[in-house]
Amino acid sequence: MLAALSLALTLAAPPAAAAHVTLKDAAGATVATAELTQTEKGVRLKLQATALPAGPHGFHVHAVGQCAAPDFKSAGGHFNPGAKEHGLENPKGHHAGDLPNLVAGTDGKGSAEALLPDATLGEGKGSLFQEGGTALVIHAGPDDLKSDPAGNSGARIACGVVEKAR
Repeated sequence: MLAALSLALTLAAPPAAAAHVTLKDAAGATVATAELTQTEKGVRLKLQATALPAGPHGFHVHAVGQCAAPDFKSAGGHFNPGAKEHGLENPKGHHAGDLPNLVAGTDGKGSAEALLPDATLGEGKGSLFQEGGTALVIHAGPDDLKSDPAGNSGARIACGVVEKAR
C-alpha cells in the first residue's frame, strides 16, 4: 500500500520548471547554449560555449528579452529586481542576474554552472519570465565582480533570450 501511495505521489508531482537559451554573436552564429532549471534554492544555470574568443568573459542575465545585433544593448541592464548593486563580491548584495566569469579555451569552448538564488522560473518579482522577458548576455572581457553598475566586462558579444523549455 505504501509503495502504491509513493508511486501516486511521484506521478502527481509537477515537473521542475525549465528554460533554454541559445546565444548568438553579432553575425547570428550560435556560440553558446544554456539550460536553466528551477531548484528549491533558486535557478540553476548550466552554460556550454562552443565558439567564443579565448579567455575569461563576464556573463549576466539582463532585464529585457531582446537581442538586437550588433551591440545587444536592447537587452537592457542587468536583471536586478531587488535594486541592489553589481558584483558577486559586493558586500551590499548583488544583482539577481550577476554570474561568475566564464572561461573559454583556445578552441572557443567553455562551460559554467551557477545558481541564481534571487531568481525564479515561476511567478513573482524575481521571475525570469517577467513581462518583456530576460536575456543572457556574454561580454568581451572578465567581470571584476564588484564594480557598479556592470563589472567593467566590456562590450556585449553574444546574447540569447530566456525561453521556456518545451
